[in-house]
Amino acid sequence: MKDNMPTKPTKKTVKQGSSKKLHERVFESDGIYFLKLVLVFLLGTFWIKFNEPFSIGIFQFTAIPVGVFIGFLLVRAFEKHQADRKIWYALLVVIGVISNFQAAGIVI
Repeated sequence: MKDNMPTKPTKKTVKQGSSKKLHERVFESDGIYFLKLVLVFLLGTFWIKFNEPFSIGIFQFTAIPVGVFIGFLLVRAFEKHQADRKIWYALLVVIGVISNFQAAGIVI
């Protein structure tokens, strides 16, 4: 007889409001990050260009990316995390290559 009786639907308990929350670690403020970005941009655009190219062996130089080299040293000295350093290195190289074709730099 118990088999013919309708069964009551069972209530499933579902946890609401999970207490797990993801927190972002902030290593530096937005202002510091923006200051670094501006500094890297300015360093990447600093070139010493020559009126007359000079040669070393088979290589001919019309400019030297002094700011890029200084930027590499500063990034290596001040950035603690390798992933951050890679981002700044890539940014320095891209800005350095683009600014080589612009009229930015000091002409000697």
